[in-house]
Amino acid sequence: MLAQDKTQVSLRVPNDMLEEFEVVARALDRDRTWLMLRAFRQYLDAEGAEIIQEADGLKSLDDGEGIDFDEVLGKAEAIVSSARKREIRRLG
Repeated sequence: MLAQDKTQVSLRVPNDMLEEFEVVARALDRDRTWLMLRAFRQYLDAEGAEIIQEADGLKSLDDGEGIDFDEVLGKAEAIVSSARKREIRRLG
């Protein structure tokens, strides 16, 4: 990551949480910035990714890209009905 690809941010962190970061960073022989960036990445890769996916899905629905549930249900019923008819014919 290039220096120009970074933005400095400032946030308030509870003292006890900051101390935990310090302890872990020392144990890993890393600085707390490295550790915090790793924590951010892990959050974004897990819970953050789910939130983004849900937001994208809601936007798609808002944009009219969804499929009507009754249409999906109708197709499912047609598939089941067709399978039943084939099974009846097969069994004679």
